[in-house]
Amino acid sequence: MPPQELDRADLVVVANRLPVRRVATPDGSTWATSPGGLVGALAPTLQVRDGAWVGWLGDDGGDTEPFEHDGMRLVPVSLSAEEIADFYEGFSNGTLWPLYHDAIRPPEFHREWWRAYVDVNRRYAEAAAGAAGPGAHIWVHDYHLQLVPAMLRELRPDVVIGFFLHIPFPPQELFMRLPWRRELVEGMLGADVVGFQVPVAAQNFAVLARRLTRASGSLPTLSYRGRHVRVDAFPISIDVQRYEELAAREETRTEVKALRERLGNPRTIVLGVDRLDYTKGIEARLKAFRELLQDGRVRVPDVVMVQIAVPSREDVAAYGEERDRIERMVGELNGDFAEMGAPAVHYLHRSIDTDELVALYCAADVMFVTPYRDGMNLVAKEYVACRIDGSGQLILSEFAGAARELTAARLVNPHDTAGLKEALVDALATPPAAARRRMARLRRTVRSWSVYDWADAFLRAMGTMAPDGAEGSGGS
Repeated sequence: MPPQELDRADLVVVANRLPVRRVATPDGSTWATSPGGLVGALAPTLQVRDGAWVGWLGDDGGDTEPFEHDGMRLVPVSLSAEEIADFYEGFSNGTLWPLYHDAIRPPEFHREWWRAYVDVNRRYAEAAAGAAGPGAHIWVHDYHLQLVPAMLRELRPDVVIGFFLHIPFPPQELFMRLPWRRELVEGMLGADVVGFQVPVAAQNFAVLARRLTRASGSLPTLSYRGRHVRVDAFPISIDVQRYEELAAREETRTEVKALRERLGNPRTIVLGVDRLDYTKGIEARLKAFRELLQDGRVRVPDVVMVQIAVPSREDVAAYGEERDRIERMVGELNGDFAEMGAPAVHYLHRSIDTDELVALYCAADVMFVTPYRDGMNLVAKEYVACRIDGSGQLILSEFAGAARELTAARLVNPHDTAGLKEALVDALATPPAAARRRMARLRRTVRSWSVYDWADAFLRAMGTMAPDGAEGSGGS
């Protein structure tokens, strides 16, 4: 049963997952707010605006009754085990994810996955429509829910709809492989504001919208079915102040010293932090590091690598295969180059909390970020925010969205092993004063635009759109 009219929200966020996780207590379990920039940026706005968040709790079945948590109304969407397999693991992460990331792994196209995607998107749209008050703003997030904006427009023509894609949006040569390409573009065009991480993604979408639908016009405004649709880039960021404050704590400084001692007090720590995903280029940096050890250009224990691989989508076959490859490479590296008590690569396949992550950022002399394709990559920005003493060096893939902003990093092509090797050798040989000049530029960039600026910019863009899609003068 949908909420009563007086309980409906002025702002509704729609995302694949709700911003909570279940945690064990002595009396059973309770809900805790999930970590992450998106939750941190949007929770205060939802609390102030009597907002609601629509999403999945992460398990099959479950209660769908709305509940309150931390000043937010949460509206669960239920998924069956079959829908998790077909909608989430299947179409979202077996079709769209690899295709949108340059088809690094071959995407699969199955009609039963598509049918599940349509059905689940409709359920999210209906839940959002029921949670939204008259003239509300509904902000839909990411590739799991690309059909929701158009479905919402049919259900609730009185609301203002935004859609933001957190991952890359591919060029037409890749996107046109999709059997359901027109339906996905039409789904996104149901929004009043369609946002991407970088301008090239917005350009790719505009080209496809004009090719596959009756949309017309040029960026940043397309005309579609008598409405104006703003299509633009809104680069996401991090809570810079929070990371700086964590890095400045006495407890962090103590942990940094302990970390370096546990690693054998090497001259240089090279750090990689990624979800265990085939798009992240973990194999590329391990290969480059191995060749540098073989060449004798770096040596253990003077230089050690720490690689954090956070478990991800372990029920999807491609991810299990990726884990096997990475762990085999780490084992071979350590077997060939480690010394007694001094591994060449310290590898952790687990989640780490924010305090531990910040300490690692502060301890690392070089951050190695080498995705083959990434919508943004917030790890690069988190590292820079934590370097409050002005030291540290960032090696960053030119195929990460963050590379467009972090131009003072050492930009590399992760497919070019020789280039990765030279970037690391150059970083190791850079005089401290030159490294500090680079980091000062990076810190100015990161500090100029936070996750709160990103959320505010998108909500302000939605606020300029009247409910019928024409440009208006409303506020956010």
